[in-house]
Amino acid sequence: MTVPPTPSAPARQWLRDHSELGVCVLLFALGALVLGDVLTMDVEIAQRGPVGPRTVPAVVGAALLLVAVLLAVDVLRGGRGETEQGEDTDPATPGDPRTVLLLAAVFLGNAVLIQPLGFPASGALMFWGSAWVLGSRAHHRDPLIAAALSVVTYVVFDSLLGIPLPGGPLMEVL
Repeated sequence: MTVPPTPSAPARQWLRDHSELGVCVLLFALGALVLGDVLTMDVEIAQRGPVGPRTVPAVVGAALLLVAVLLAVDVLRGGRGETEQGEDTDPATPGDPRTVLLLAAVFLGNAVLIQPLGFPASGALMFWGSAWVLGSRAHHRDPLIAAALSVVTYVVFDSLLGIPLPGGPLMEVL
C-alpha cells in the first residue's frame, strides 16, 4: 500500500536536495555573532598602532558572512558538495554519533578542568582522551605523547607568544 504524497513532501525533498544551506545559516549566524561581539567590545583608547583588538575579529566576521552568502548562492544555483575521490568513504553509511558525543565530552571536560587543573594537566587529558576516542590503543605511549604535547603547547603560548594560560598547581611544582 503506497501512501499518497503530502503537500509538504516536495518541500522536504527540496530541503534535502539543498541541505548545504544549513551550513550557510550556521556560518552566517557565526559571522553575525562575531561582528556583534566586535561592536560591543570594550577597547581602551590607547593602542599602539592602526591595528587594534577589533581588527582581526572584524575581518573574520566579515569573511564568515561573505562565505555564507557565496555558498548559499552556489547551492541555490545547483552546486553540490562532492566526496573527494581520494576518500575511501561510503556516503550511504550512517555517521557514528558515539564518537562525536565522546569527543564533545572530552572537549567539554577540558573546558571544565582547565581552571582548577591548569592547561598542562587538562590539555594532556584532552589529547589522551581524543586519541583514545579516535581509536588509538597504544596505552603505554599515548599518555606520554599527550603530556609532552600539552607542556610544549603551554610553553609556546605562555612564554613565546605571551598569551597567558592557566598553569595550575602542577606548574608551581615545576
